[in-house]
Amino acid sequence: MREIFGRYVHAGALSRDADALAELFTEDGVLEAPLVPEGHPFPNRMAGREAIRKGMAEYYQRPVGGPGVVDTARSSFVVHDTADPDVFIAEIDTVVDGAAMSLVQIVRLRDGKIARLRDYFAPDTLA
Repeated sequence: MREIFGRYVHAGALSRDADALAELFTEDGVLEAPLVPEGHPFPNRMAGREAIRKGMAEYYQRPVGGPGVVDTARSSFVVHDTADPDVFIAEIDTVVDGAAMSLVQIVRLRDGKIARLRDYFAPDTLA
């Protein structure tokens, strides 16, 4: 679990590699951010590996209001196991462009890939 989550963090927040990020998901995987309203630049729901690839590539390429720079020295995460061996919770404290943000992600795995990831963060922290 920790290994796949580390790969997810590297592919997404650190390297912004939509292809690598999408490959961590099952073909029918879902990435959703339930607190993000419709029409926000960060997609609130992407169903299927190709939708994840496309949605995150578009977000990563935004010239204004796209993802900021993560301060890895001031950011950290803790992965919590659950009673279900295929589900874990990541508690994340990060600093992006100098602003602190805390969030929680709930991840369900299937056959070594992410089948569903729910990203709970305050949408007003992202442009």
